[in-house]
Amino acid sequence: MEMNLQPLALTCFVTGQPFVEGARVASFLVRSAQSTEVTRYDVLESALGSYQAPGYVACSWVQAYKPRKNQGNPDRAMKLTAESLFVTLADPMTDPTPDNTRLLQFLALMLERKKILRPKGLNHDGTKNVYEHAKSKQLFEVAVGELSPQFFLQVQAQLSVLVGPGPAPAGAAAPVTEAAPVEMPAS
Repeated sequence: MEMNLQPLALTCFVTGQPFVEGARVASFLVRSAQSTEVTRYDVLESALGSYQAPGYVACSWVQAYKPRKNQGNPDRAMKLTAESLFVTLADPMTDPTPDNTRLLQFLALMLERKKILRPKGLNHDGTKNVYEHAKSKQLFEVAVGELSPQFFLQVQAQLSVLVGPGPAPAGAAAPVTEAAPVEMPAS
């Protein structure tokens, strides 16, 4: 999963105030109702009451604002991958929500399969799976969850907001259209 997305804004979408170091900023990944484009909206936590998402919210998180360092390749920073979304949502400074937790659990499974994350067992109280990021050796904790059909349906709905609806499931009935009669030539 890869898409282009804007980096963290420098100002609040609602108030226009510049973010200062340490300010609590809520970030939303939103797909417009009119198109399949995903846009990131960053809002000061104090202005959340005035924010209304202009489409379907795939996920959101709150974090302390840190000014960007100069990066050598800004195009690379703008690319949102499953790995970078996981790292953002798994950051201990990010406040967990049920939607984010579900998406985080799914991303952990996917990245474990790709060998980007290595499972390290459960935390001391058994409520979270511990994963090690293969490149950085950083440890992440992800809430243990039940992988039920309902879980996957909810994740599918979240992912469809991010990447658009997928192909119809196998075995799904194709839409019925009325066909014109076909005449066979006489033999």
